[in-house]
Amino acid sequence: DPDGPENQELVRRKGIMCAEVCDATCRVLSEQNQVDEAAIRIQVEWCRQMCLESAQAFDGHSGAEETAEACRACARACTEFLATLN
Repeated sequence: DPDGPENQELVRRKGIMCAEVCDATCRVLSEQNQVDEAAIRIQVEWCRQMCLESAQAFDGHSGAEETAEACRACARACTEFLATLN
């Protein structure tokens, strides 16, 4: 049951984790002069993957369509940023 309590808890946890990963990624990027490119790449890839997983978790939940799309937009931004790295 997609709206059952266990699945709702999973979606809630995934949303919190995604927000935390995105926040950590923003901090890494704001301090990029102090972090090497390999570490930036790993962090941004982690963010991209978490956003995609979260979007999938939000799919099928009424009222979460915009959230799923925001996650996908963030994943696209991560993909585009990774393409700019050497």
